Amino acid sequence: MTIERDVITRTEARDPAMYDLVIRRTHVFDGHTAHAGLHDVAVNGGEIAAVSADPLRGRQEVDAAEGWVMPGLIDTHLHFYDVFAVSDPKSMQTFEENELPGRLELFLQHGITTIKSVGDPTEGILRTRTAIAAGTLRGPRLLATGCGITGRDGHPAATIFGGNPWARARFTGEVGSVQQMRDLVHHLADRKVDAIKLLSEGACACHSAPNYVWRNAAFPGEVELVRLPPDLLRAGIETGHERGLRVTVHTTQQAAAREAIEAGADGLEHGVTVEPLTDHSLIDLMLEHDITYTPTLWIHDAVHPDTRGNLEKIADAGVRIALGSDTFSGRGIFGANTLEETELMVAAGMTPVQSLAAGTSEAARHCARPDLGTVAPGKRADLIVLTADPTQDISNLRQLSMTILNGDIVIDKR
Repeated sequence: MTIERDVITRTEARDPAMYDLVIRRTHVFDGHTAHAGLHDVAVNGGEIAAVSADPLRGRQEVDAAEGWVMPGLIDTHLHFYDVFAVSDPKSMQTFEENELPGRLELFLQHGITTIKSVGDPTEGILRTRTAIAAGTLRGPRLLATGCGITGRDGHPAATIFGGNPWARARFTGEVGSVQQMRDLVHHLADRKVDAIKLLSEGACACHSAPNYVWRNAAFPGEVELVRLPPDLLRAGIETGHERGLRVTVHTTQQAAAREAIEAGADGLEHGVTVEPLTDHSLIDLMLEHDITYTPTLWIHDAVHPDTRGNLEKIADAGVRIALGSDTFSGRGIFGANTLEETELMVAAGMTPVQSLAAGTSEAARHCARPDLGTVAPGKRADLIVLTADPTQDISNLRQLSMTILNGDIVIDKR
């Protein structure tokens, strides 16, 4: 269903001058709602110049054939480097030379124009970000937190990387005091990361055990964990905010989620997955603090049966939700996993429009990138063209005709 709204234009939309690119005869989902009728979308340089019900002229014109234009998808939670293969400088180099370019390409092939890494080796992921921004490496817009910050022997340092000390020292940052936390956050901020990620706990289905024990079928053994102490959690969040960075916290239990919000977190990564969300005052707290909730159903839906129901409660209450697949090496296909995440959101009770907003305008807000996630004049021209209506059927995100990144057509499947 389309929603009537004023067409967003600039005076240039009626100017006979040529635009660099015009997408003609298209329906538009602008990141919030669907515009009524057909429009032309004009691009100059890397920006959207006009959205007009009147015909526009372009040096390059694309006939959308009454398909759909919307913002490129933003996946706000993924792990890009191969945690299983990277264990020393040589394997790191092999991954970057042989695997990394193909993974980046997969995102563009699936209509994902921005990705946010939330726990990759700091030096490697920032080097990759620089190469993409410089145009020497082809890929989606890359945002990065650098390493995830956890307590001494916390998750994922002592769990996923327990047998890989070289990677453990690079994918994670372990801190044992408030000063160490502040120093590490300042170090990451000095490296110009895009956000900070803290890990309050691991994820397992054994939250009621006398000791909090992490178990995962993909890794041998069990690891006893404790949550990141509240004083360290608060210090990390406060220091991130001092440096102008949003700070999100990996949680899986209600108690940890409340602790993160009360410490000042901007968002919850995963949220509540290992138990049913029964504390309605926690939802009220999310609304009061304007929390963004990233459910990562792609990784949790199959193993934690309460995850979908928890998301439905969150969505019904009006909490902000951002798309994040928690894609990592060894399962699924990069890019395709992101599309599956949008479908799982709808299966959990969200509408297609809510899921689309989570992957565009809400994801952009979560990443503190107001220039992304919306089809409107002055926004970055990160767009996808579809042959079918995603606001009616979320699986139509798979009907990709074209990916446009920063005003350039990078994927053309016509």
